[in-house]
Amino acid sequence: MTYTWIRWFKGLALVAIALVAAVVMWLWNWVMPALFQGVQVIDYWHALGLLVLCRLLFGGLRGHGGWQGYRHWQKWQGLQEMTPEEREQFFQLRRRPFGQRDR
Repeated sequence: MTYTWIRWFKGLALVAIALVAAVVMWLWNWVMPALFQGVQVIDYWHALGLLVLCRLLFGGLRGHGGWQGYRHWQKWQGLQEMTPEEREQFFQLRRRPFGQRDR
């Protein structure tokens, strides 16, 4: 039973990726040649490659949000470990204008 759901999920994921690549292809072919002279029309496989390239350049290699979610969790944990006085001092320092923090 579980194996069937996994197969359906994988199939839906492949269909979603295919649809997103088709939308990217359509948008590229509609917008880019009209805006920039000399830009060529792309096919489906180039659109899929463009999606992968954008994911590598802007999204990182990890899951959604990359490693930034872990960094935010670490900051939250640090605030939780502070005493109320330390926390208030931290927030007062953060409220100052940037140039006045070192004074």
